[in-house]
Amino acid sequence: MEQANIELIPSNHEVKIIDRREIHLTGVKKITSFDHEEFLLETTMGVLLLKGSGLEILKLDTHDGNVRIKGKINSYQYLENGKGKKQEESFFAKLFK
Repeated sequence: MEQANIELIPSNHEVKIIDRREIHLTGVKKITSFDHEEFLLETTMGVLLLKGSGLEILKLDTHDGNVRIKGKINSYQYLENGKGKKQEESFFAKLFK
């Protein structure tokens, strides 16, 4: 998973999924990390973990905090405080064992 730290200007938070092949997000403050299977995003409502396959950014509007991602959407989950960092670390810990 790539480390991104792309800072965005937050707005109201909204999630819209279209046919499990595209997701529109508003209120995104930061894209922490991403690859073709996972995106870890900090939103105005908490840390959001998006999982799928063939994921890629279609549109990134840093002014309004809007993001569009395409690919097969398998799940999205809001993580508890600090849980995203622990999951990230455990992923890398497993990778380098």
